[in-house]
Amino acid sequence: MARAFAEIAFTPSVKAAQNLYGSRQANSGFEGVTESQPSLSEQEAGFISGRDSFYLATISESGWPYVQHRGGPIGFLKVLDEHRIGFADFRGNRQYISVGNLNANDRVSLILVDYANKRRLKIWGHARIVEENDEPELIAQLESPTYRARIERGIIIDIAAYDWNCPQHITPRYTKSAIEKLMAPLVAEIESLKAQIAATQT
Repeated sequence: MARAFAEIAFTPSVKAAQNLYGSRQANSGFEGVTESQPSLSEQEAGFISGRDSFYLATISESGWPYVQHRGGPIGFLKVLDEHRIGFADFRGNRQYISVGNLNANDRVSLILVDYANKRRLKIWGHARIVEENDEPELIAQLESPTYRARIERGIIIDIAAYDWNCPQHITPRYTKSAIEKLMAPLVAEIESLKAQIAATQT
């Protein structure tokens, strides 16, 4: 995947910046890798399926980037096959900025972060909007049955490249469920001690 990533990200101005700051030689190794069509391995697929949120960047007709947070239950971002991912587009504030941008330019970039383990994955791709009336079976694949949110459409992304990003400067953060799991043995011990104290007092 390194070569596909470099072909997209290392534009002439990026290479000029790398030359200026002394990292061009270190980064040139990405460009020499021979690879087939970009495909997700089990490592990437597992990481993607384990996320409950990601950041989605689209480009407006005026050239401005737009970054939006997308969230849902763990696994709402689906790995459809080794070249495609997709998600149900739940109803939000109804501004439709990302959707509108995609109607004009299908290029997207995603950042997926595992804050607790300081890991992040960058994905570039081409997105298309899927309406339920047109492809109900595909929309069904994107559903999360236990999550109560209205699905307005689906977004399917054909992956052009991905890259594991440097873990530096990621501040570890933990979800409520992760904290509850860590605290469970302590809570159980406290309850046991309280019961023992109550028994001695009676």
